[in-house]
Amino acid sequence: MPNIIELSHVYKAYQLGPISNPVLHDISLSVTPGEFVAIVGPSGNGKSTLLNLLTGIDRPCQGDVQINGSHLQRLSEEQLSAWRGKNVGIVFQFFQLLPSLNILQNILLPMDFAATLNKRQRLERARYLLNLVGLDDQAQQLPGQVSGGQQQRAAIARALANDPALIVADEPTGNLDGTTADAVFELFANLQRQGKTLIMVTHNESLAQAASRRIALFAGRIHEDQYLNRAG
Repeated sequence: MPNIIELSHVYKAYQLGPISNPVLHDISLSVTPGEFVAIVGPSGNGKSTLLNLLTGIDRPCQGDVQINGSHLQRLSEEQLSAWRGKNVGIVFQFFQLLPSLNILQNILLPMDFAATLNKRQRLERARYLLNLVGLDDQAQQLPGQVSGGQQQRAAIARALANDPALIVADEPTGNLDGTTADAVFELFANLQRQGKTLIMVTHNESLAQAASRRIALFAGRIHEDQYLNRAG
């Protein structure tokens, strides 16, 4: 089966006036479909930059980023936006739900933009996803009316809206208490068992050890790459 992620000799630096600040150095990485990869490492060592390259939010200065068969650096911004909506689900630490929309409407929004399903099908899928994350009874609540853990589960449902092949999460449990973080992680593990590919940045080493693969970044390079728990 082809790799869902294929990075080849990726280099990324940010220009600060006349100074070039390198963040990632010669990153080569392959991920097969169905892996659950935890990315760890000290702050400022390139973890979030790596996620931004995987989602097409940022572009490499050198090297090739191929996700699900697409070379992202060859796509225009408009093409990238359309590609991202169909191929990647993104989960943020602080949820990023629209506060004026209820939970159901937040989950419907990516499907409205993609317009690959009709209105009835979108509603059916949104309700299916609410059931998947255990929020059937919270559909009409605004994000500010539910707990942080419920908001994060809603954000995961939203990330799944267009049935993307890849789920990317940046510190998804960093704003949650331990018990709630464990529940959210178990939801990710269930998604892996259903065949989704997950890439998660985390500072929580115990959660990282429960993934199927752990990659440690240090000084913008892959310092460790360990296979841990296999799915199934």
